[in-house]
Amino acid sequence: MIIAQLSDFHVRPHGQPAYGIVDTNAATKRSIDAVLAMEPRPDCVLVTGDLCDCGLAEEYEIVRGELARLPMPVFVVPGNHDRRDVFAAVLGRDSPYLPRSGFLHYTVDDFPVRLIGLDTVIAGEDGGEICAEREAWLAERLAEGQGRPTLIFMHHPPFAVGVDGMDIMPCLVSPGFAGLLARYPEIERVLCGHYHRPIQRRYAGTIGYVAPGTAHQVALDLRPGTENRFVMEPPAIAIHVWKAATGVVSHLQPIGDYGPRRPFVLDPAYPGKQQAAPAHV
Repeated sequence: MIIAQLSDFHVRPHGQPAYGIVDTNAATKRSIDAVLAMEPRPDCVLVTGDLCDCGLAEEYEIVRGELARLPMPVFVVPGNHDRRDVFAAVLGRDSPYLPRSGFLHYTVDDFPVRLIGLDTVIAGEDGGEICAEREAWLAERLAEGQGRPTLIFMHHPPFAVGVDGMDIMPCLVSPGFAGLLARYPEIERVLCGHYHRPIQRRYAGTIGYVAPGTAHQVALDLRPGTENRFVMEPPAIAIHVWKAATGVVSHLQPIGDYGPRRPFVLDPAYPGKQQAAPAHV
């Protein structure tokens, strides 16, 4: 099973670039084009939040049009830039799995890997939360699918990443949340967005994975007390490949044209090549 993870489109009304300079709509189109160009194509696509920049109906219609180009199933969860009610009203027309009200949680049981989408949004705040109600819902879903390979996907990472500018807007969880996940070793990944960088860490007996954005990235700044700034580093798609023999293996595929694929032609002096025996005279 091949799963493509896109994150943080930040789509804007046409003609209004994000932060005055970032054409996030064109970047979203390029990310969809990149998925369509994959060979083989993914079995499904996950979009881990911040599909829009301001949660406007006009923005969601643009997102809806781009996602409609994908022939495989697409599963979306909201982020802090999304407005839950508009998100569900517009994208729900093509996504029957989405609840029409309340938290936008759901499970997908149609693949070899079980998918659990979590809504971590706190309306009007940058950070997120898995409150008692949301944690209870997740606990029930994990118990129902016990033993099946599982991916949990959400916008806000429920773990610290060691970067002050990012860790000041976390996903708040209960003291027992990591223990809940650890009770289910079949959880292959906790997939997130929000931080616009490729980040991995060991967490709760599994792997926490943050995908980069499809447009602008957050500049890596490890100095204590610094605030986030954005940078136009290459965007990328996270590719998660599940096989029974290996579980999930994750790859990062940059979006863009980096030239043709070329064969490796080794120099004759390469030490791994068999050297011809010297001729006898």
